[in-house]
Amino acid sequence: MTLFMDVHNKVEGLTADAVAGAHAKDLEVQGEYGVDYKQYWFDEDSGKVFCLVEAPDAAAAERVHREAHGLLADQLIPVQEGVVPGHEHG
Repeated sequence: MTLFMDVHNKVEGLTADAVAGAHAKDLEVQGEYGVDYKQYWFDEDSGKVFCLVEAPDAAAAERVHREAHGLLADQLIPVQEGVVPGHEHG
């Protein structure tokens, strides 16, 4: 499994409720593709959305967004979690 950060550069009409609804739809669909949408961040003013997702590959993460709500990411970047000394998980 790979961890990805996806970036939506401009979601028209973005609101907190709309992004929460889209995320909930991702959660409904993700199990079919072995994907785990973990967290999201957004900025209503710019329309930017960032989603942290663990997936077998980029295509699986994209399929979940396509099927759940059709809002595909502009970028899907493989990432690794950094560790801040004194703030380790576990």
